Amino acid sequence: MFVVSEEDAAAIKAAFEEGGEFSAAIELRRRFPGINNNDQAREHARIIAGWQPIPATPQSHKAKNRKAP
Repeated sequence: MFVVSEEDAAAIKAAFEEGGEFSAAIELRRRFPGINNNDQAREHARIIAGWQPIPATPQSHKAKNRKAP
């Protein structure tokens, strides 16, 4: 298991968009040297490249109706 920062994800996505899956796998392995299997690196790179931003959470009903003191 590993944690991917926003910066790492952006770099991997950019590599995927510019050079394809193999370039993204190389970028992933450069940032995460513990991943030494090319097939795994390519799979992880495809997954990260496909990530979508999390939509903003709507305010709760209580927060919308709260009056200022």
